[in-house]
Amino acid sequence: MTPVVAWEAEADLVVIGGGVAGLTAARSASLRGSRVLTLSKGGPTDTATQYAQGGIAVVAPQGDSVDSHGHDTVVAGAGLCDPEAVRSIVEGGQRAVSALTDLGAVFDLGRDGQVSRTREGGHSTRRIIHAGGDATGAEVQRALNAAGLPVLFGAAAVQIVTGPAGVQGVLAVSERGFGLVHAPAVLLATGGSGQLYACSTNPSGATADGIALALRAGAAVADLEFVQFHPTVLFTPGGLGRRPLISEAVRGEGAILLDSRGDSVTAGVHPRGDLAPRDVVSRAIAARMQELGGDHVYLDARAIDGFAQRFPTITASCLAMGVDPRTDLIPVAPAAHYQCGGVVTDAYGRTTVPGLYAAGEVARTGLHGANRLASNSLLEGLVVGERAGVAAAERLGAAARITEIGAVTFPSADRTALQQLMTDHVSVVRDRDGLRAAVLRLLRLLADDSRAAQAESAACEVDERVAVAADREIARLEDAALTLTARALLVAATARTESRGCHTRSDYPQSREELRRSLPVRLGADGRPQLATGEPVTPGAWAALAVSRAS
Repeated sequence: MTPVVAWEAEADLVVIGGGVAGLTAARSASLRGSRVLTLSKGGPTDTATQYAQGGIAVVAPQGDSVDSHGHDTVVAGAGLCDPEAVRSIVEGGQRAVSALTDLGAVFDLGRDGQVSRTREGGHSTRRIIHAGGDATGAEVQRALNAAGLPVLFGAAAVQIVTGPAGVQGVLAVSERGFGLVHAPAVLLATGGSGQLYACSTNPSGATADGIALALRAGAAVADLEFVQFHPTVLFTPGGLGRRPLISEAVRGEGAILLDSRGDSVTAGVHPRGDLAPRDVVSRAIAARMQELGGDHVYLDARAIDGFAQRFPTITASCLAMGVDPRTDLIPVAPAAHYQCGGVVTDAYGRTTVPGLYAAGEVARTGLHGANRLASNSLLEGLVVGERAGVAAAERLGAAARITEIGAVTFPSADRTALQQLMTDHVSVVRDRDGLRAAVLRLLRLLADDSRAAQAESAACEVDERVAVAADREIARLEDAALTLTARALLVAATARTESRGCHTRSDYPQSREELRRSLPVRLGADGRPQLATGEPVTPGAWAALAVSRAS
């Protein structure tokens, strides 16, 4: 279908996404005189940021250092972090938090009147600041929303339009129908891809939109195979969709993981025990569940004084499920949580396409590598979001008039079936047979979709004069984005014949030195994701590539 354009707008920068990275970038660019239009397909709080519990990892003023925080990050990243990007982003943490507090964000204080800090898995010290006990993301979202930035809610990006000189603007859809936003710069801040799985900590809008938009615009993505599964998500029999997580900070305050026999789950697995990196803890839980034939383990937080005051959000979630953390063991199991890879950028959000930027979970800056260190996500969103807003000014004055848009046809699979195959075969532990089964099943689903589309086209003639139903069109876009991202992820996961970070192959249990590199994926001429051979793939090389292509 070739969209009929019902409305148009102009901007210096289009930000796609209304969470921490998007709103930070929009504010940064606006303060420097850029005309910014932010598109958000949901409402003011329909973001992953809103649900972030743990906090923001930022170097503590005493007993900590950039080197220490960077070391913990690189260790968690299992050899795929870009050390320069890590240091750069970690160094920017204090300034980013100060800017947030200037907006009115309020963080919890300790008895000494100073900002309270906790410790989470993979961290060598207490450097995590938090708000509302376990509602840090909600406070960050509140403060950024209160800044009064103009946001067009209920609007989704359909396609990034590019020309010989790079980005020209965005084809979008809203309740007014299809629209064109002419702009020389676009910033992706769409969050992650948790809805690839039947059970996730992500909101319903985490449908990999930015990955699909970037791939179709010609950008490279990398490290998609590294999907972080949060080890402690509140378990309920048959629970699907977004599930409440039990923050790592609970273990940081002394809670312990136990199996159905009352034995420690992580004893002897890692020196830091229950505070080992997330991939280690998730694998330990998965192994214990397989050994005992169960579908969950337990978190014992009964020894934590003032649990309800320190973790009010978690307490409410547990009580709603009939569990009182003060007296009961909390049933938990791993669930899809965070997309460690994404659109390839440098530490300033520049991608491999001139005029296209990315920040937050959708981006692969080199900070996370093969496994994200806890609470580095809000840090990255704040730091890189601010920088990307500044970097987008590089495009001021560039030609940005969309002259032509073609037909918009994106293949998609049934979402429920896609989620199930990803859950069955591309979860915490993977193997060759499972990945092959997933590929074959996905191809069959795409064939089914193609036949259904042909039947629909033959049965009715689309009246293009009628305004598009935005909700229906957005759902279609989401299904197509999830499908394309699943295909790209399967390409990378199949090619990574090793276990590294949060990518675990039972048939290749060891890491391989020759695979200590990112595996870039692009769309081929046939529209299918494929490994981008012949391009630099070692940690750190992507940043130089992105800068050279953006200049």
